Amino acid sequence: MFHPSESNGHHTPVRDGQSAPVTCAACGCRLEQSMADEVAAWFHFGRFGGRDARGDRTDCIDLPHDALGLPLVAVPA
Repeated sequence: MFHPSESNGHHTPVRDGQSAPVTCAACGCRLEQSMADEVAAWFHFGRFGGRDARGDRTDCIDLPHDALGLPLVAVPA
């Protein structure tokens, strides 16, 4: 059975001919897509209390990520 967030088929990387979930380029954790203001961003899956679903604390836990899993940081104006 597929998780509902996986069934949309958008922005899914392909590895060795197989589709795969988006993962964080910095730490390897799985990311889930979130739509805010019509802009797609990915966040750590199951994040709660500064930890991800595995219980790890990472520097990018609360940062949005792009479709390649790269953390996005705000650039001061």
